Amino acid sequence: MAFTPPKESYAGKVYTVTMGTGERAATIGGESVLPFHSFEGGTPNRPLVALEIQDVPPADWPENVRKVYDGVSDDPVKWAKHCQDDLKARAIALRLVGTHPDRENRSVEDAVKTAKDVLAAVSIPVIILGSNHAEKDTAVLVAVAEAAKDKNCIIGKAQEANYKTIAAAAMANNHKLIAMSELDINLSKQLNILITQMGFDKEKLITDPMCSALGYGLEYTYSVMERIRLAALTQNDQTMQQPMLGDVGMYVWKVKETQAAEADMPQWGAAEERGILWEAETATALLVAGAELLIMRHPKAVAAVDSVIEELV
Repeated sequence: MAFTPPKESYAGKVYTVTMGTGERAATIGGESVLPFHSFEGGTPNRPLVALEIQDVPPADWPENVRKVYDGVSDDPVKWAKHCQDDLKARAIALRLVGTHPDRENRSVEDAVKTAKDVLAAVSIPVIILGSNHAEKDTAVLVAVAEAAKDKNCIIGKAQEANYKTIAAAAMANNHKLIAMSELDINLSKQLNILITQMGFDKEKLITDPMCSALGYGLEYTYSVMERIRLAALTQNDQTMQQPMLGDVGMYVWKVKETQAAEADMPQWGAAEERGILWEAETATALLVAGAELLIMRHPKAVAAVDSVIEELV
């Protein structure tokens, strides 16, 4: 007798979000089942992985990921084109970390020029992120959103401290928006509600419940993402039906397991392989929890995750 797997039916559906313009625009979301449960229902769009670049050289990245971008990471335009043309990235995440007051404290005008130059150089979708300094991001992301008008970028991240201004700028300039809360399903829901009450289209939001690396609270991140996705599907909660982001690279490549030298921790194995696996495993866990969009750093980790996605879909 042939085995027939049991099937669940769900009341809700994840919104679809399209980013970018033209032939290389990308769409995420749209599923009406749990992650990779295509045997139960529709999963029209595969998850998307974006390669991270920065407006300044990544001096704080570990050598094993920094060396991959030697020769291009001194210029965000060269870096972006390398990701698109050589690494075949489907999307780019430009992090304007140089604008942070405790880093280079680059000006709003510098950020606008960088964003415009990168957008002019590539045809794949671009995610534009601030430095995670709420006050500085307010000025930077508003100006960048205006400069990138109608490019259908993803702008982020809007937080409780600055969401009103950033959401208004994204809405006025036809962008999508990342809403980030601090690893709590209720805070995530509350922020989504506050943003949509401003008139922002709930189907243009992407939820970032915050991320953590393998070994550093990943179980809690997984649990929060899983609960968000279950609320969206089983309870048909429209405030929880946005696609989710896993901002993997920035959390993974700062933990000791990806930074410790082989001489210091020989029992941990080859440092480069260890770091790549740490990023790939973190990303895969978040995909299974419900993330539809990932931001990653090492191309080999991206290739491993793409292989998993290909197998599961």
